[in-house]
Amino acid sequence: MVAATTRKATAADAERVRAIARAAYAKYVARMGREPPPMLADFPALIAGGVVVVIDSAGVLCGYMAAWPEADIYLIDNLAVDPAQQGKGFGRLLVEHAIDEARRLKLPAVWLYTNVAMTENLAIYRRLGFAETHRAVEHSLHRVYMRLTL
Repeated sequence: MVAATTRKATAADAERVRAIARAAYAKYVARMGREPPPMLADFPALIAGGVVVVIDSAGVLCGYMAAWPEADIYLIDNLAVDPAQQGKGFGRLLVEHAIDEARRLKLPAVWLYTNVAMTENLAIYRRLGFAETHRAVEHSLHRVYMRLTL
């Protein structure tokens, strides 16, 4: 694993975060028949809302996560790593950041969802200990919900 640090995203990070989202999710456009929501996210607003964390390695912004606490869970809404930086453990570090935040806030679980077409993500999240709770169609998106109980 490469050395990296996480920090709150700043307004100056918005374009890089958007570029990572577009690059990371591009392979799913054909599978889904549309751009996944993370490709269309309002990153300046998410960053201004204080819910985006970025991961930096040797001065390079390698990935990001939009996540926040809810009443009884910590929700990972959007997580991506630059395709050129994948396989180095950055995604795992972002998930660990979410787990740490959930524990700090005394929340019992971390939740996330992904699209059924994103089979690679499903496999990664299962390896990280997430279990599928249910599937639903929302806004014509076929979502798989997963939970990691702490």
